Amino acid sequence: MSEQQTSFFNKINHTLDKLESFVLSLLLFSMIGLASLQIILRNFFSGGFIDAEPLLRLMVLWIGLIGAVAASRVYKHIAIDVITRFLSQRNKLIALAFNHLFVASVCAIIAWHAGRFVLMDYEADSPAFGAIPSWVMELILPFAFGAMALRYGISFIESISQLLNKSSQGTQES
Repeated sequence: MSEQQTSFFNKINHTLDKLESFVLSLLLFSMIGLASLQIILRNFFSGGFIDAEPLLRLMVLWIGLIGAVAASRVYKHIAIDVITRFLSQRNKLIALAFNHLFVASVCAIIAWHAGRFVLMDYEADSPAFGAIPSWVMELILPFAFGAMALRYGISFIESISQLLNKSSQGTQES
C-alpha cells in the first residue's frame, strides 16, 4: 500500500474516531441531564416530560451502537482467540485478514438490511414519539453497522498489505 493510501485511510479513521467520541459524549451528557431533570420534575413538581422514557431508551440504543463502533476502533470487541496463539506470524496475519473480511461483510449485510428497514419506516411515516418519525430514531442502525463495515474493510486492506509486504520482504531476502 502506498504512503498516500495509508495517509488517506488514517485520515478516515481519525475523522471517524473524533465523530464517534463527540457523539458518544453528547449523548451521554444529554442522557444524564434528561434523566436527572426527569427525576427532579417527578419528585419535586409531580410532573415530567411525557416522552422522556422512550427517548432515554433510544439514547441507550444509540450509545450502545456507537460504543460498539468505538470498541471496533481499538479491537476491544468480543472475540474468541484460541487458534491464533498456535499459528506462525504469517498465518496469524492470514487469519486476521480473514477475520476482518468476515466481520466487514457481516456488518455490511446488517447495514444494508437495516437501511432497508429504515426506508420502510420512512415510507410508512410511522411516529416514534411526539412529532419525531421512527425512521429518524432508527438511523443509528445502518450508520453504526456501516461504520463498522468501513473500519473492518480498511483493516482487511491493511492486513493484506502487511501480508504482501512480509511476503515480498521474504522473497527479496532469499
